[in-house]
Amino acid sequence: MMGARAAPALLLRDAMLSHADLETRVGRLAALLADHGLGTGDRVATWLGKGELSCLMPLAAPRAGLVHVPVNPLLKRAQLAHILQDSGARLLITNAGRAGALMPGDLPGRCHLIDDATLLHAVHQSGPRMEPSAAQPDMIAAILYTSGSTGKPKGVVLSHANLWLGAESVATYLKLGANDRVLGVLPLSFDYGQNQLLSSWYAGASVAPLDYLAASDIVRAVSRHAITTIAGVPPLWVQLVEAKWPPEIAEQIKRVTNSGGALTRRLIGQLQTLFPRADIYPMYGLTEAFRSTYLDPALVTVRPDSIGKAIPHAEVLVVRADGSLTDADEPGELVHAGPLVAQGYWHDPARTAERFRPAPPVSRYGGMAVWSGDTVRRDADGFLTFVGRDDAMIKSAGNRISPSEVEDAAEATGLVAEAVAFGLKDEALGQAVVLVVRPTADQITADASALAATLGQALRAELPNFMQPRHIIVRDALPRNANGKIDRVGIIHAATADLKS
Repeated sequence: MMGARAAPALLLRDAMLSHADLETRVGRLAALLADHGLGTGDRVATWLGKGELSCLMPLAAPRAGLVHVPVNPLLKRAQLAHILQDSGARLLITNAGRAGALMPGDLPGRCHLIDDATLLHAVHQSGPRMEPSAAQPDMIAAILYTSGSTGKPKGVVLSHANLWLGAESVATYLKLGANDRVLGVLPLSFDYGQNQLLSSWYAGASVAPLDYLAASDIVRAVSRHAITTIAGVPPLWVQLVEAKWPPEIAEQIKRVTNSGGALTRRLIGQLQTLFPRADIYPMYGLTEAFRSTYLDPALVTVRPDSIGKAIPHAEVLVVRADGSLTDADEPGELVHAGPLVAQGYWHDPARTAERFRPAPPVSRYGGMAVWSGDTVRRDADGFLTFVGRDDAMIKSAGNRISPSEVEDAAEATGLVAEAVAFGLKDEALGQAVVLVVRPTADQITADASALAATLGQALRAELPNFMQPRHIIVRDALPRNANGKIDRVGIIHAATADLKS
């Protein structure tokens, strides 16, 4: 994956690493990890912010025959303790500050602590290097833990082939090249964030990892590193379109990629205005299958509601409950088959059996597939449109309502920047529609009751009666989970409690 290239591989705060440097340091780090008396398949966890060591680990640990378990640095010690225990980690690499926050019992009995600064210092010294891995493609390379918004995090098991083919696929359809510079703002514990490293290096491009506090930090990083590509999730784009961008800095962006939630028509228009030279890539994926679809940027304006077609190495089917293919425009469950499908959930056969099931008979790949639980439609031309998650659908007065349809309508009014819709138990309707919103910047000082009334009036003109929100709740901010996505579970829980009080 890494040859000597002219472009740097890593753009750090105080240094640049060439692709040759990267190869050398990955080899040294792998050799150092192997010296800790671990066996093939042992798990090594990292609890670090973005930096040189956290960027080396996704390649160094598998090269040493180990399994990398990256832990989001935003998670707290109790969540870390669960991941360490669940994964059976033998090593935890973290910094002195985080290590000092640990309590007795947080580390499993056989898990040892390594200071990241000490380890990185050793990597920078001359020493033995481990050669590239000769592991079989189906050997485990990483376990990525979900954010756990609906319970304790579960570990998604990824093989060497999953990571390699994911890197090749993304680099190909994004048309990444050695002249590209990618800003790594997403957590490296997130499959989308980790792939920013692997796909960029596959293409010989450069990555600038960034931990940021505000949108202005991203604007400065784009300027400092001459960034061409930004990957994000919808809440991040909402922050960035509200930020102040010097035109000459915004114009150097040539590629914007989105996953972790759909882009609304309004947000697409804002991104096109902010980044006039950028191709916009809407994408759909889930950690269990990495990435399923993308929409060609040339079609974003004419098909703004579509999630596109399958990415390279993915087979995406839309099926009925009996596994047969749906007709054009008939809603069905999205099923993902092929070599990007993960190996299941770590030591959790019950939940693995729920999500990972034999592919439908019509699959050309066969084998195990991910049954997403997401409802989509495929039109006559093969383009997919996301409808909603079956377990999130609102059932009101006999109607099935997609939360995203209500949310999109609210954001399209221009009154709110973000919206979350859900169903609240109602004796007469079954469920009543509740809408929680964050105002746009020019509405943030408006009276909340007046804004809710104005929004309600606008929605009555746009949505049928059965979709009208019974309650509209205005918040100054909507909480995020550790991956930067809107914390829907937290929002729904708080709003439900407020309405019942």
